[in-house]
Amino acid sequence: MLDRQHLSILREVDRLGSLTAAAERLNVSQSALSHTIRKLEERYGVAMWEKDGRNLRLTEAGRYIVILAQRVLPQIERAEDVLSDYRQGQRGSLKIGMECHPCHQWLMGVTKPYLMEWPQVSLELTTSFAAGGVAALTGYEIDILITPDPIEMPGIHYLAVFDYELVLAVPADHPLALKGHAEPADLLNETLFTYPVPPERLDVFTQFLVPANSRPRHHRNVETTEMMLQLVAASRGVSAIPDWLVHREAAALGLRPVRIGTAGIQKSIHLGLRDGDDTVDFIAGFLATSRQALA
Repeated sequence: MLDRQHLSILREVDRLGSLTAAAERLNVSQSALSHTIRKLEERYGVAMWEKDGRNLRLTEAGRYIVILAQRVLPQIERAEDVLSDYRQGQRGSLKIGMECHPCHQWLMGVTKPYLMEWPQVSLELTTSFAAGGVAALTGYEIDILITPDPIEMPGIHYLAVFDYELVLAVPADHPLALKGHAEPADLLNETLFTYPVPPERLDVFTQFLVPANSRPRHHRNVETTEMMLQLVAASRGVSAIPDWLVHREAAALGLRPVRIGTAGIQKSIHLGLRDGDDTVDFIAGFLATSRQALA
């Protein structure tokens, strides 16, 4: 019968491209791995893979099993983690995914009170997703997704927990600091610092610059909020960043927030979760703590 071992083998062969590498990853001999799949092929009368030079290429049947494995195995692995937590006396395990660079500072204000209130819950954070945050959520790789840009999908719902405005951070002596708001043309001769996200996913481009057919003179990616604001304070350019981060560092670094456009760009931090998961007590506890947290 088709079982977890078959799913694991096909998934690793697809990931690694060879029987040898898959056998090493699964800690079994190559002959045992081949025998397992051969018995599966004989039972159902279909081939799972075929030779392609020194590599293997999955057949249509093999590809179908890999897609099934990518959906089912994370759920099984997640269940094993939870059972292990219970065995060790923990209440559960909460895995949080984050696809928002400035959300990290906000999350730190949530983590401490949550861990104090739920001492028997283990908490994990990841910002690395194979196929995006929503896919990680639907695939049970994570339990909660923190994002400023919710994507509607069946079985997923979102809770807005913190509102903010995306602004330009500029030095206090910058000409823009004296203006009520910035226009797209104001950035034509500027270096714009943003988090390392493609422009098509950055609101300062999609909602402000692109509609005006405008571009900054230079666009630079910066990994951390701290470095970005230091560069702005040194008059190396301006940055598009949440207003509360600018206000937090304004006095120390001599920065000013400038509204982007006449109406500004209004945003919210959202928590995405699977339908029904908010009935789990320690997940509901995280949601409640998130609503109370201040940036």
